[in-house]
Amino acid sequence: MEPDLFTAAAEERREKDPTSAPLAARMRPRTLDEVVGQQHLLKPGSPLRRLVGEGAGGPAGASSVILWGPPGIGKTTLAYVVSQATQKRFVELSAITAGVKEVRAVIEGAKRAAGGYGKETVLFLDEIHRFSKAQQDSLLPAVENRWVTLIAATTENPYFSIISPLLSRSLLLTLESLTDEDLSALMRRALEEERGLGGAVTLPADAEAHLLRIAGGDARRALTALEAGAGSAIAKGEAEISLQTLEEAVDRAAVTYDRDGDQHYDVASALIKSIRGSDVDAALHYLARMIEAGEDPRFIARRLMISASEDIGLADPTALPIAVAAAQAVAMIGFPEAALTLSHATIALALAPKSNTATTAIGAALADVRAGLAGAVPTHLRDGHYKGAAKLGHAVGYVYPHDVPGGIAAQQYAPDEIHGKRYYEPTRYGAEARYADVVEKVRERLRTDHP
Repeated sequence: MEPDLFTAAAEERREKDPTSAPLAARMRPRTLDEVVGQQHLLKPGSPLRRLVGEGAGGPAGASSVILWGPPGIGKTTLAYVVSQATQKRFVELSAITAGVKEVRAVIEGAKRAAGGYGKETVLFLDEIHRFSKAQQDSLLPAVENRWVTLIAATTENPYFSIISPLLSRSLLLTLESLTDEDLSALMRRALEEERGLGGAVTLPADAEAHLLRIAGGDARRALTALEAGAGSAIAKGEAEISLQTLEEAVDRAAVTYDRDGDQHYDVASALIKSIRGSDVDAALHYLARMIEAGEDPRFIARRLMISASEDIGLADPTALPIAVAAAQAVAMIGFPEAALTLSHATIALALAPKSNTATTAIGAALADVRAGLAGAVPTHLRDGHYKGAAKLGHAVGYVYPHDVPGGIAAQQYAPDEIHGKRYYEPTRYGAEARYADVVEKVRERLRTDHP
C-alpha cells in the first residue's frame, strides 16, 4: 500500500472520534494563518504564500521546496498546509526508513492520481539529508517533470547535505526556532479550542514555565507534555494542571532556571568555573541543567570556545579545535543530539591541563597599548614595497629570517618603548612545558644591542 499519512481510513476514524488522535496531530494548523512562528515566511507576498496561490502573481511555480530548520518547529505542518491549501494529495515519507523503491512507488501513484483523477500530489520527504547522492538523484525526474510537488525537510545545512541539481531546482526556506511566546500561544490554543482540550483544564504560570523549559523550542514536545499533564489532572479530578501533576506526568523535575535572568548567568558561570577547576562531574551537572532548561546550544558552545583559550590555551593545543568543532557540530545538528557533542567538549576541556597565559599575555599587552606605550614601528620592519621607501629607510637592514640558519634573525622587532618587555610567561603544565623551553631559547637568540 502506498505510504500515505492521511489515508481515507485514518480520516474516517478522526471524523468519528477527533480525540483519538494525539493532541499534536489534532492541533496541526489547517491554514497558513494558524501556523505559529515563522512570520518571516508568512508575510503577504512571501514565496510560501505564493506557493499556495495567495497574493498577486498566483502560485510561485516551484516544483520543489526545501525546509531547513531544527526539529519540532513545523516542517511537516507547513508541507501539510500547502497540500490542503492547494487541494493536493499529501504523501509522507521518511528518509530514515524509505529508499528508492518507496520513492518510485509514490511517484507512480502520483502519475496515476494525476491521470485518473486530475489530482496532483505533494510528497513530503522528511530528513532528506539521510538520503545518499544516488537516492537524491532518483528524485530529479519527478521534480523536473512536476509529477509531484516535493517538499523536503532537513535539520542539516542543505548546501552540504543536498545535491546541487536538486538544490538549484528548489525553493529553499529557512525556518527559525520557535520562541517561548510562540509555544505559549500554541498551548493556549490547545487548551481552549474544542479540537484540543476544550477548556477542560487550565495551566498555571509555573506549570507553563516548566512546559516551556522541557519543550526546548519543540512544538511536538510541548503539546505531548501538555496532553500528558492534562490527562493526569483530569484523572485526578483537578481543574488545573499543577506543577506537581505535570512533573509526575512527564517524569521530569522542574529545573529552576531563567534564561533571561540571574540563573542564566550563574549556571553558565558555574559551568566555566568547574571546567577551570578541572571538576568534570560538576561541569557535566551544570551542562545538564542548561540543556534541561532549554538553553540555546550555540550559547553553550560559545562559552566552551572562550574557555578553551582563556583557561587552557597552549597547555593543550587541541582544546580550542575540539571546542570549535563542537560549535560547528551543534550548529548543524541541534538538540537533542547536540547534547552529546557538548558533553564531549566539556569533558575534554575539564580534564585538560590548564594555563591562562594566553589571557594574561594579551591583557598585559593591551594594558601597555592603552597606557600609550605604542611607539613607532622600527624602520627596518616598515613596508618597503613602494617607490621611495628606501630613501626613507623603510625596510632597509631588514634580515629575512628564512635566510638565517635556524630561521631566527637577531634584530629588534618591538618598538623602543617596550623593547625587551615580556608579555608571555609560559607555565610548565601539559604541552606548554615545551613552549616554555622554546621561548627562552628564542628570546636568547633575539637579544641584540642594535635595531
